[in-house]
Amino acid sequence: QVQLVESGGGLVQPGGSLRLSCAPSGRTFTRYFMGWFRQAPGKEREFVASIRWSAGTTLYADSVKGRFTISRDGAKSAVDLQMNSLKPEDTAVYYCAANSNFNTRDPRSSHEYDYWGQGTQVTVSS
Repeated sequence: QVQLVESGGGLVQPGGSLRLSCAPSGRTFTRYFMGWFRQAPGKEREFVASIRWSAGTTLYADSVKGRFTISRDGAKSAVDLQMNSLKPEDTAVYYCAANSNFNTRDPRSSHEYDYWGQGTQVTVSS
């Protein structure tokens, strides 16, 4: 069984920063991509960022480009999401996801991911 354990959510004022982290535990698996998604109340889950594990290539949603940075920590096998210049519309539950499919076509699609974390709440409010 693979588990993804997220940490780092919380309450922050607009313009502030938060750093999320996600580390796998349990059974080892080959990962090709890791990603972050988010879901706000009453909305569908949406793509935030992804990283190709071997090459470090990143993708971002337009809404977070230039403000968020996804990175990998090989020593911890963790993936981090540094979130700067946070806005109220960034408020959501953030989910970490891992993909073990060599033939991934679109890492922005939630359907490409095999394992999910439990989610961590990020609230941006004054």
